[in-house]
Amino acid sequence: MAHAGQVIHGHNGFRLRLIETAAETGGELLEMEATYPGGGELPPEHFHPGQLERFEVLEGAVRTIIDGVDRRYEAGEAFEVRAGTRHQMTGDGPARVRWQVTPALRTAEFFERLYGGGAAGGEGPGDFAGFLDEFREEIRFSAAGEAG
Repeated sequence: MAHAGQVIHGHNGFRLRLIETAAETGGELLEMEATYPGGGELPPEHFHPGQLERFEVLEGAVRTIIDGVDRRYEAGEAFEVRAGTRHQMTGDGPARVRWQVTPALRTAEFFERLYGGGAAGGEGPGDFAGFLDEFREEIRFSAAGEAG
């Protein structure tokens, strides 16, 4: 189970450190610190049906595409992504970002399983579709033709 202080390692040096999780906030907030090594590609376009995300760039810069608008945010800048808004984000070079998700729902568990190998269970693409369906309250990919 996700807990404060836990570090989740993603692809190519991406790292999430959980600061406060649903367990510590009664489900109201997930607060993380994301570290981007730089040179990463944008993740697939996605949206969160019922969650607001807030980001503050602590070091470096990030590149975002939010609702079709491509923008760069530098250290000291903050921005929000409202529920239902299609978006993508990555480090524009090495970067560190404070990231808040409200309400928390099962977002920390999504990342644990995605990066910890529990997303597909080693059984092939059908299992990944089931994984995404399990977390459809937290995240949906725009390729599915949905968004607000």
